[in-house]
Amino acid sequence: MDSAEASSTTDLEYLRMNTNRFTTVMSVFSSLRYCLGDPHDHGAIWAALGFMPFGLFFDFMDGRIARWRKKSSLMGQELDSLADLISFGMAPAAAAFALGIRTPLDHLFLTFFVLCGLTRLARFNVTAAVLPKDKTGKSKYFEGTPIPTTLSIVGLMAYWVSQEWILEDIPLGLAAEGTLFEFHPIVLLFALHGCLMVSKTLHIPKP
Repeated sequence: MDSAEASSTTDLEYLRMNTNRFTTVMSVFSSLRYCLGDPHDHGAIWAALGFMPFGLFFDFMDGRIARWRKKSSLMGQELDSLADLISFGMAPAAAAFALGIRTPLDHLFLTFFVLCGLTRLARFNVTAAVLPKDKTGKSKYFEGTPIPTTLSIVGLMAYWVSQEWILEDIPLGLAAEGTLFEFHPIVLLFALHGCLMVSKTLHIPKP
């Protein structure tokens, strides 16, 4: 293979790896657009929520192609983890903020959720090699819920948008309203999911 062909292959690899990253960044920016625009125009928030499942699809395809080609790199692994953090950690938290979960205490819970996702990914990168393996070399189980399972919350938020349960009408309302500790009880769902991601005792068998 000559240098030009090698360069072309490298460019294609970067393009393939960054397709997922494109959808994740677009999701976050779409949430920001919704915050700055007309709250009755749901186009931007639908885009934000819609980009996240596409992120999972491209992440899955990227892994399949890498295994098919029997080709992986340390840079690719690091990019994959960073993309997962944005796709399934930052993007859902940004969408929740855009939909109205934005009191100071809400911020703390959403930050906890994102940091749990970061910890989950870092622990996976460190422990994947030492987890028990099956005959094919795959880990027998997930330790804690995988970070893409946060898409279940994304699906729930999409339902809220479809029902107009957003901003002042978020399910379960606002607790301790008017105090320093006011928060939306629904944000505890993010905190719970964060705890499940970092759990060391929760072992989920791999299919």
